[in-house]
Amino acid sequence: MKRLTAYVSGSVQKVGYRAKVVQIANALSLKGVVENTLDGRVKIIAEGDDDKLRWFLEAITIKDALIQVTSIEKSFSPSVGEFSRFYKVVLQGETDSRLDRGVEVLKDILGAVKDMNTNVGGKM
Repeated sequence: MKRLTAYVSGSVQKVGYRAKVVQIANALSLKGVVENTLDGRVKIIAEGDDDKLRWFLEAITIKDALIQVTSIEKSFSPSVGEFSRFYKVVLQGETDSRLDRGVEVLKDILGAVKDMNTNVGGKM
């Protein structure tokens, strides 16, 4: 078991990135936490098997309509075992799951509009 500490830069706050990270971590049975930092990055601590952590790192390098990961500063250390699950830190005044679901719907709509534009020969 290893521990990954990562600082993710790019367009990663207020775009549903932390919710995606939680989904990916849970799918890989990782334990840890994801939170926004004051400097605009996202901090992730994840613990699990070495292979799963490497898959996790690939999966969290997201580039889509809203999320644009530009870099990930990462370090590995021995697992500490302090987490019982993977969760997202939500501070007072932040919205949570409703906004995350809204972001998903908006991404789907944006994708559909782009497809429609392509289908009509870019004349939209």
